[in-house]
Amino acid sequence: MTTADPAAPAAARPPEPARVRRARWAVIRAIVAKDLIAVRRAKAVVIPMLAVPVLLMVVLPFGVGLAARGQDGGTDLRRILDSMPGDLAEPILSLPQHEQLVVLVNGYLLAPLFLIVPLMVSAVLAADAFAGEKERKTLESLLHLPIPDRDLFVAKLLTAFLPAVAVSWIGFAAFCLVANGVAWPVMHRVFVPTQLWLVMIFWLGPAVAMLGLAVMVRVSARTRTAQEANQLGGAVILPLIFLSVGQASGILLVTLPVALAIGAAVWALALVLVRGGMKRFTRDRLAARV
Repeated sequence: MTTADPAAPAAARPPEPARVRRARWAVIRAIVAKDLIAVRRAKAVVIPMLAVPVLLMVVLPFGVGLAARGQDGGTDLRRILDSMPGDLAEPILSLPQHEQLVVLVNGYLLAPLFLIVPLMVSAVLAADAFAGEKERKTLESLLHLPIPDRDLFVAKLLTAFLPAVAVSWIGFAAFCLVANGVAWPVMHRVFVPTQLWLVMIFWLGPAVAMLGLAVMVRVSARTRTAQEANQLGGAVILPLIFLSVGQASGILLVTLPVALAIGAAVWALALVLVRGGMKRFTRDRLAARV
Protein backbone atom coordinates (compact mmCIF):
# COMPACT_ATOMS: atom_id res chain seq x y z
CA MET A 1 0.00 0.00 0.00
CA THR A 2 1.39 3.40 -0.97
CA THR A 3 1.25 6.52 1.18
CA ALA A 4 1.03 10.16 0.17
CA ASP A 5 4.32 12.04 -0.08
CA PRO A 6 4.32 14.66 2.74
CA ALA A 7 6.35 16.97 0.54
CA ALA A 8 3.87 16.83 -2.33
CA PRO A 9 1.73 19.92 -2.94
CA ALA A 10 -1.63 19.90 -1.17
CA ALA A 11 -3.49 19.79 -4.51
CA ALA A 12 -1.57 16.61 -5.49
CA ARG A 13 -2.34 14.70 -2.30
CA PRO A 14 -5.33 12.35 -2.15
CA PRO A 15 -8.22 13.62 -0.03
CA GLU A 16 -8.08 12.58 3.61
CA PRO A 17 -10.58 9.80 4.42
CA ALA A 18 -13.51 10.85 6.58
CA ARG A 19 -12.62 8.29 9.27
CA VAL A 20 -9.13 9.79 9.57
CA ARG A 21 -10.57 13.29 9.97
CA ARG A 22 -12.98 12.03 12.62
CA ALA A 23 -10.16 10.31 14.49
CA ARG A 24 -8.01 13.46 14.42
CA TRP A 25 -10.85 15.63 15.72
CA ALA A 26 -11.57 13.06 18.43
CA VAL A 27 -7.98 13.43 19.68
CA ILE A 28 -8.24 17.25 19.49
CA ARG A 29 -11.47 17.17 21.52
CA ALA A 30 -9.82 14.87 24.09
CA ILE A 31 -6.88 17.30 24.53
CA VAL A 32 -9.26 20.27 24.84
CA ALA A 33 -11.40 18.41 27.41
CA LYS A 34 -8.30 17.44 29.44
CA ASP A 35 -7.00 21.00 29.43
CA LEU A 36 -10.37 22.47 30.41
CA ILE A 37 -10.57 20.08 33.37
CA ALA A 38 -7.07 21.20 34.43
CA VAL A 39 -8.13 24.85 34.11
CA ARG A 40 -11.28 24.24 36.15
CA ARG A 41 -9.19 22.79 38.98
CA ALA A 42 -6.77 25.73 38.98
CA LYS A 43 -8.42 28.26 41.31
CA ALA A 44 -5.70 30.81 40.62
CA VAL A 45 -6.89 30.87 37.00
CA VAL A 46 -10.65 30.38 37.42
CA ILE A 47 -11.31 32.97 40.16
CA PRO A 48 -9.92 36.02 38.33
CA MET A 49 -11.26 34.71 35.02
CA LEU A 50 -14.81 34.77 36.41
CA ALA A 51 -14.59 37.50 39.05
CA VAL A 52 -13.48 40.24 36.66
CA PRO A 53 -16.33 39.68 34.12
CA VAL A 54 -18.89 39.53 36.96
CA LEU A 55 -17.62 42.83 38.34
CA LEU A 56 -17.51 44.55 34.94
CA MET A 57 -20.64 43.07 33.35
CA VAL A 58 -23.01 42.65 36.31
CA VAL A 59 -22.04 44.72 39.36
CA LEU A 60 -21.07 47.89 37.47
CA PRO A 61 -24.20 48.18 35.26
CA PHE A 62 -26.35 47.32 38.28
CA GLY A 63 -24.82 50.21 40.21
CA VAL A 64 -25.29 52.61 37.30
CA GLY A 65 -28.93 51.61 36.96
CA LEU A 66 -29.57 52.16 40.66
CA ALA A 67 -27.86 55.57 40.50
CA ALA A 68 -30.06 56.59 37.58
CA ARG A 69 -33.20 55.42 39.39
CA GLY A 70 -32.25 57.37 42.51
CA GLN A 71 -31.48 60.69 40.82
CA ASP A 72 -33.91 63.48 41.57
CA GLY A 73 -35.16 65.07 38.37
CA GLY A 74 -32.19 63.82 36.36
CA THR A 75 -28.52 64.63 36.33
CA ASP A 76 -27.24 67.34 34.03
CA LEU A 77 -24.51 65.68 31.97
CA ARG A 78 -24.09 68.54 29.52
CA ARG A 79 -20.69 69.55 30.87
CA ILE A 80 -19.43 65.98 30.55
CA LEU A 81 -20.94 65.48 27.11
CA ASP A 82 -19.62 68.80 25.82
CA SER A 83 -16.09 67.48 26.31
CA MET A 84 -16.84 64.34 24.26
CA PRO A 85 -16.85 63.91 20.47
CA GLY A 86 -19.99 65.26 18.85
CA ASP A 87 -20.89 61.86 17.40
CA LEU A 88 -21.18 60.48 20.92
CA ALA A 89 -22.73 63.50 22.64
CA GLU A 90 -25.44 64.29 20.09
CA PRO A 91 -27.57 61.13 20.38
CA ILE A 92 -27.39 61.24 24.19
CA LEU A 93 -28.32 64.93 24.47
CA SER A 94 -31.37 64.24 22.33
CA LEU A 95 -32.71 61.88 25.01
CA PRO A 96 -34.77 62.93 28.05
CA GLN A 97 -32.46 64.08 30.83
CA HIS A 98 -33.36 61.22 33.20
CA GLU A 99 -32.28 58.65 30.56
CA GLN A 100 -28.92 60.22 29.70
CA LEU A 101 -26.82 58.72 32.53
CA VAL A 102 -27.98 55.15 31.84
CA VAL A 103 -27.45 55.38 28.09
CA LEU A 104 -24.10 57.15 28.41
CA VAL A 105 -22.54 54.61 30.79
CA ASN A 106 -24.29 51.33 29.98
CA GLY A 107 -24.85 52.10 26.32
CA TYR A 108 -21.42 53.50 25.38
CA LEU A 109 -18.78 53.87 28.08
CA LEU A 110 -18.87 50.21 29.15
CA ALA A 111 -18.36 49.05 25.56
CA PRO A 112 -14.56 48.64 25.89
CA LEU A 113 -15.07 46.12 28.69
CA PHE A 114 -16.67 43.69 26.28
CA LEU A 115 -13.50 43.52 24.21
CA ILE A 116 -11.18 43.45 27.21
CA VAL A 117 -12.90 40.39 28.71
CA PRO A 118 -12.37 37.91 25.81
CA LEU A 119 -8.85 39.28 25.28
CA MET A 120 -8.00 38.91 28.97
CA VAL A 121 -9.46 35.40 29.34
CA SER A 122 -7.86 34.08 26.15
CA ALA A 123 -4.48 35.56 27.12
CA VAL A 124 -4.54 33.95 30.59
CA LEU A 125 -5.47 30.52 29.23
CA ALA A 126 -3.12 30.72 26.25
CA ALA A 127 -0.22 31.58 28.55
CA ASP A 128 -0.87 28.26 30.30
CA ALA A 129 -1.17 26.31 27.04
CA PHE A 130 2.40 24.99 26.80
CA ALA A 131 4.19 26.77 29.65
CA GLY A 132 1.71 25.22 32.08
CA GLU A 133 2.41 21.75 30.69
CA LYS A 134 6.13 22.30 31.25
CA GLU A 135 5.48 23.54 34.78
CA ARG A 136 3.29 20.53 35.62
CA LYS A 137 5.83 18.11 34.03
CA THR A 138 3.14 16.75 31.65
CA LEU A 139 4.64 18.04 28.41
CA GLU A 140 6.49 14.83 27.55
CA SER A 141 3.31 12.76 27.42
CA LEU A 142 1.67 15.49 25.34
CA LEU A 143 4.51 15.45 22.81
CA HIS A 144 4.19 11.69 22.36
CA LEU A 145 0.53 11.82 21.34
CA PRO A 146 0.04 10.25 17.88
CA ILE A 147 -1.26 13.40 16.17
CA PRO A 148 0.29 15.91 13.76
CA ASP A 149 1.92 19.05 15.15
CA ARG A 150 -0.81 21.12 13.51
CA ASP A 151 -3.56 19.29 15.42
CA LEU A 152 -1.73 19.78 18.72
CA PHE A 153 -1.45 23.51 18.01
CA VAL A 154 -5.17 23.71 17.10
CA ALA A 155 -6.13 21.88 20.31
CA LYS A 156 -4.19 24.34 22.45
CA LEU A 157 -5.72 27.24 20.52
CA LEU A 158 -9.27 25.97 21.10
CA THR A 159 -8.57 25.42 24.80
CA ALA A 160 -8.13 29.17 25.19
CA PHE A 161 -10.55 30.39 22.52
CA LEU A 162 -13.69 28.50 23.53
CA PRO A 163 -13.77 29.58 27.21
CA ALA A 164 -12.92 33.18 26.26
CA VAL A 165 -15.86 33.37 23.86
CA ALA A 166 -18.18 31.55 26.28
CA VAL A 167 -17.34 33.87 29.18
CA SER A 168 -17.80 37.00 27.05
CA TRP A 169 -21.12 35.83 25.55
CA ILE A 170 -22.57 34.66 28.88
CA GLY A 171 -21.33 37.86 30.49
CA PHE A 172 -22.98 39.96 27.79
CA ALA A 173 -26.30 38.13 28.26
CA ALA A 174 -26.08 38.84 32.00
CA PHE A 175 -25.20 42.49 31.26
CA CYS A 176 -28.27 42.91 29.02
CA LEU A 177 -30.57 41.39 31.65
CA VAL A 178 -29.14 43.49 34.47
CA ALA A 179 -28.84 46.76 32.52
CA ASN A 180 -32.35 46.59 31.07
CA GLY A 181 -33.91 45.22 34.25
CA VAL A 182 -32.53 47.70 36.76
CA ALA A 183 -33.02 50.66 34.39
CA TRP A 184 -36.57 49.74 33.36
CA PRO A 185 -38.22 52.26 35.76
CA VAL A 186 -36.12 54.95 34.05
CA MET A 187 -36.08 53.80 30.42
CA HIS A 188 -39.37 51.88 30.13
CA ARG A 189 -37.83 50.05 27.16
CA VAL A 190 -35.05 47.67 26.19
CA PHE A 191 -32.09 49.80 25.11
CA VAL A 192 -29.34 47.17 24.81
CA PRO A 193 -28.37 45.38 22.71
CA THR A 194 -28.50 47.28 19.45
CA GLN A 195 -27.40 45.86 16.10
CA LEU A 196 -23.95 47.40 16.53
CA TRP A 197 -23.66 45.91 20.00
CA LEU A 198 -24.40 42.47 18.55
CA VAL A 199 -21.76 42.93 15.85
CA MET A 200 -19.18 43.92 18.44
CA ILE A 201 -19.97 41.01 20.77
CA PHE A 202 -20.54 38.16 18.33
CA TRP A 203 -18.21 39.21 15.48
CA LEU A 204 -15.49 41.52 16.78
CA GLY A 205 -15.18 40.04 20.28
CA PRO A 206 -14.17 36.53 19.10
CA ALA A 207 -11.80 38.12 16.57
CA VAL A 208 -10.04 40.07 19.33
CA ALA A 209 -9.84 36.90 21.44
CA MET A 210 -8.27 35.00 18.53
CA LEU A 211 -5.81 37.83 17.91
CA GLY A 212 -4.67 37.84 21.53
CA LEU A 213 -4.29 34.10 21.89
CA ALA A 214 -2.52 33.76 18.51
CA VAL A 215 0.24 35.81 20.10
CA MET A 216 0.09 34.26 23.57
CA VAL A 217 0.20 30.61 22.42
CA ARG A 218 3.43 31.32 20.56
CA VAL A 219 4.82 33.08 23.65
CA SER A 220 3.76 30.14 25.86
CA ALA A 221 5.62 27.69 23.63
CA ARG A 222 8.84 29.68 24.12
CA THR A 223 8.73 30.04 27.91
CA ARG A 224 9.19 27.61 30.79
CA THR A 225 6.47 28.75 33.22
CA ALA A 226 2.99 30.26 32.92
CA GLN A 227 4.14 33.23 35.03
CA GLU A 228 6.98 33.91 32.61
CA ALA A 229 4.56 33.60 29.68
CA ASN A 230 2.20 36.13 31.29
CA GLN A 231 5.01 38.58 31.95
CA LEU A 232 6.43 38.31 28.44
CA GLY A 233 3.03 38.25 26.77
CA GLY A 234 1.88 41.32 28.70
CA ALA A 235 4.18 43.48 26.60
CA VAL A 236 2.25 42.33 23.54
CA ILE A 237 -1.26 42.12 24.97
CA LEU A 238 -1.31 45.51 26.73
CA PRO A 239 -1.16 47.51 23.46
CA LEU A 240 -4.06 45.40 22.16
CA ILE A 241 -6.05 46.20 25.31
CA PHE A 242 -5.38 49.93 24.98
CA LEU A 243 -6.37 49.79 21.31
CA SER A 244 -9.59 47.96 22.19
CA VAL A 245 -10.45 50.49 24.88
CA GLY A 246 -9.83 53.36 22.49
CA GLN A 247 -11.94 51.98 19.65
CA ALA A 248 -14.82 50.05 21.25
CA SER A 249 -17.14 53.01 21.91
CA GLY A 250 -16.39 54.40 18.45
CA ILE A 251 -17.53 51.14 16.86
CA LEU A 252 -20.99 51.75 18.32
CA LEU A 253 -21.18 55.04 16.39
CA VAL A 254 -20.28 53.79 12.90
CA THR A 255 -22.58 52.20 10.34
CA LEU A 256 -23.24 48.47 10.37
CA PRO A 257 -21.15 47.73 7.22
CA VAL A 258 -18.17 49.62 8.67
CA ALA A 259 -18.40 47.67 11.93
CA LEU A 260 -18.52 44.39 9.99
CA ALA A 261 -15.50 45.50 7.95
CA ILE A 262 -13.52 46.32 11.11
CA GLY A 263 -14.29 42.87 12.46
CA ALA A 264 -13.23 41.26 9.17
CA ALA A 265 -9.90 43.12 9.29
CA VAL A 266 -9.23 41.93 12.85
CA TRP A 267 -10.17 38.36 11.89
CA ALA A 268 -7.83 38.50 8.88
CA LEU A 269 -4.90 39.68 11.02
CA ALA A 270 -5.64 37.07 13.70
CA LEU A 271 -5.82 34.21 11.17
CA VAL A 272 -2.56 35.33 9.52
CA LEU A 273 -0.85 35.16 12.92
CA VAL A 274 -2.43 31.79 13.68
CA ARG A 275 -1.31 30.36 10.35
CA GLY A 276 2.21 31.68 10.88
CA GLY A 277 2.36 30.18 14.35
CA MET A 278 1.05 26.86 13.07
CA LYS A 279 3.74 26.68 10.40
CA ARG A 280 6.54 27.42 12.88
CA PHE A 281 5.27 25.14 15.62
CA THR A 282 7.04 21.76 15.89
CA ARG A 283 7.48 19.26 18.70
CA ASP A 284 11.27 19.48 18.35
CA ARG A 285 11.30 23.25 18.96
CA LEU A 286 8.96 22.86 21.92
CA ALA A 287 10.97 20.02 23.45
CA ALA A 288 14.22 22.00 23.04
CA ARG A 289 12.88 24.65 25.44
CA VAL A 290 11.86 22.25 28.18
